[in-house]
Amino acid sequence: MNPTPEDAQRDRSAERFLRLVQAKRRGTLKIYLGLAAGVGKTYRMLQEAHDLRQHGVDVLLGYVETHGRAGTVAQLRELPAMPRKQVFYKGHAVEEMDLEALEQRRPQVVVVDELAHSNVPGSRHAKRWQDVEALVSKGISVITAVNVQHLESLHDQVLKITGTDVTERVPDQLLREADEVINLDLTVGELRARLEEGKIYDAAKVPTALANFFQAENLLQLRRLAVREVAQLLGHQVETGAGGAPVVPSQRRNDDRLLACINANEQAATEIIRKASRLADRFSAAAWYVLYVQTGRESAARINLAAQRHLINNLQLATQLGAQVLRVKDDDIVGAIRRVAQEKHATLLVCGLTGEKSLWQQLGRGGVTHGLLRAVARDGSDLDVYLVNY
Repeated sequence: MNPTPEDAQRDRSAERFLRLVQAKRRGTLKIYLGLAAGVGKTYRMLQEAHDLRQHGVDVLLGYVETHGRAGTVAQLRELPAMPRKQVFYKGHAVEEMDLEALEQRRPQVVVVDELAHSNVPGSRHAKRWQDVEALVSKGISVITAVNVQHLESLHDQVLKITGTDVTERVPDQLLREADEVINLDLTVGELRARLEEGKIYDAAKVPTALANFFQAENLLQLRRLAVREVAQLLGHQVETGAGGAPVVPSQRRNDDRLLACINANEQAATEIIRKASRLADRFSAAAWYVLYVQTGRESAARINLAAQRHLINNLQLATQLGAQVLRVKDDDIVGAIRRVAQEKHATLLVCGLTGEKSLWQQLGRGGVTHGLLRAVARDGSDLDVYLVNY
């Protein structure tokens, strides 16, 4: 039987990944990205596992979730798998990937599904993506998969598009550090047809899914996000030489430096950090920072514990997304921002504005953003300001 063009393309993909595995001492990371459940990420990973085995590669399934889909279950045949580890939590047995056993076994390549999964409390790592990082650091290559709605910096956009607050998220930095990111694209019509045919969820769940997350407009916007994400990652690889891509000449490197300014307002800080992360990616910024200016009103003695916890979480979020976190104490917020911007040679400031009033109403009433814009205009510098509505 002659191979189909799709078989030949898959074979080339397996050979390319094999070359990456052989060329690196550190493990290689390949991520399949999808717009939603049901596009075929797990199926494709298992196909690639078969292809790699045909090339003599030691491949092991670390954790695969078939969701009972017949086509995916069929792909499991003849693929060796590491038994799952049983963990008891709140009186129930929960199955998790056995990270320790995989590290001891040391296969060349491990297939790990559900990258955004949260591990049972008490596990070595809180998240499965951290397990994947551990495997790669030990020289074990990983093929994994995630949907675009699980990317940390896209959380606010996904919430606005779908109305779903996705709680299991993966830092964008993981995708930027991956050797390959493959967008498994499927048209909205094809995906909804698969759902209606019962190929994604049980028949009882289909009407609810079609009326909610799988609405055509939702899927269309998620598809655009996935395509844009991979395009930006490809641009980043070309500029940095990641993933084996050619490096552009140094004189064409981007010298933009972003400075995102936050306070203890949880919602505002979260949205500003995520937006700044997206901007840093879009501009291929040389560096980006998150600055928190602590005034006397926000000292540890005056700010409540909940606000302190939210602030710490947001600073951790900034670090996960690749920012350098800066904290200074100063009652002159505008002066502190200007000083740090000069010290870090910032070219773009990212600040917040509440969406309750119009831009001109807010700027007319004064405040930090108003003062900052006046100071930037007065200085006559090349510093640009990006305003985030929250």
